[in-house]
Amino acid sequence: MKAPGSYQELAELLRSRLPKLASGQLRIAHLLLADPEGTAYRGISEAAKLLEVRESSVTRFANSLGLPGYPDVMELCRTWVAEQAQVARRTGQAGEPESPGGLLSATLEQEQTNLARTFGQVERPSWLRAVELLAEAPRVHVIGLRECRAVADLAAQRLGEVLPAVHRLGGGSLPDELKELCEDEVLLAISIRRYAADTVRVVSYARETGLPVVALTDNPASPLAESAEVALFAETSGVSHSRSLTALLAVAQALVTEVALKLGDPKPDHRLLDTLRFYY
Repeated sequence: MKAPGSYQELAELLRSRLPKLASGQLRIAHLLLADPEGTAYRGISEAAKLLEVRESSVTRFANSLGLPGYPDVMELCRTWVAEQAQVARRTGQAGEPESPGGLLSATLEQEQTNLARTFGQVERPSWLRAVELLAEAPRVHVIGLRECRAVADLAAQRLGEVLPAVHRLGGGSLPDELKELCEDEVLLAISIRRYAADTVRVVSYARETGLPVVALTDNPASPLAESAEVALFAETSGVSHSRSLTALLAVAQALVTEVALKLGDPKPDHRLLDTLRFYY
């Protein structure tokens, strides 16, 4: 087996193996997917303690990925972190002058980093597939609850302006609403940690029904990603305990704009698309 040569390849390999992993291995995989920044500088002893597994288990897991050991996993994560920092600096240099100090500056810096990392990790085949699924669906169902409700509302509203039929889930009784899902339609699901239980259930039901799922979420270990045909990931780190929705909203807007463009809308806003294409 060819060893992954980048964190992106590592993440793709881990995601493909998630359904087959035992509980201890699954915890290791989820940590690598959810926290590459921490993994970059977290030694094997600290990782094993955090995961409640033996150090030898962490080493064997790295070996199963085709890597000589856990330090090689750390190195892939370090390289990725350095690359993301470079993208963030490039975005900052191209942006507006820095705002005054304090919380405003901290928020601006964090949001620039989130946007740069989000757009930097978009995989072109996944992006184009998501656009294709939404543009060609006879009907799109949209689900997003709790903190993601506003993002889902906006996505549903904008999609409704360019698609023949859009159904916003979550406004009534979900069991009754799920009866409207048909096999040839598409579900757009939006959720971040802590993932809304009803959103996860709807995504699982759609998968069992044969309905393709486009997921907007925060990392490849998300339960939405496990059931989705296509998953797009947004960075959600905030300057406080609350998570930021800025990058998630930007991805949703860019996705809807790309769908409109594919359908021949003569007046799409190209600015978001130009920004996204700069990274992929």
